Amino acid sequence: MLHQIKTTATRAQDTIVGDAVGALALMVTLVGALYLPGFL
Repeated sequence: MLHQIKTTATRAQDTIVGDAVGALALMVTLVGALYLPGFL
């Protein structure tokens, strides 16, 4: 099973990086939206 995970991660490395950037952008947007009412 560990071999399959390593193989999949190696094969989809570009996709993993793109997904991580997208997840980070969503988290920043969420935190910003939650803090916004406190500033206004």
